[in-house]
Amino acid sequence: MCWMVALLAEDGQQYVYRVYAPGDALRGDLFWAAFHCHDESSRPRASDLFDSAQIWALPVSGSMI
Repeated sequence: MCWMVALLAEDGQQYVYRVYAPGDALRGDLFWAAFHCHDESSRPRASDLFDSAQIWALPVSGSMI
């Protein structure tokens, strides 16, 4: 399943990451996966406050073309 995780950063921007995880993945695990991906980049530091993140699942389509 594909999840989207939006993180706020010190520069006032919101960075969105795609995280592949099972449908029953814990929201905290999704957050930390995106946070560590952001942290490894050269972008300004992201907020490590879980409550500031937005997490949502992408709809699963029935067919792939």
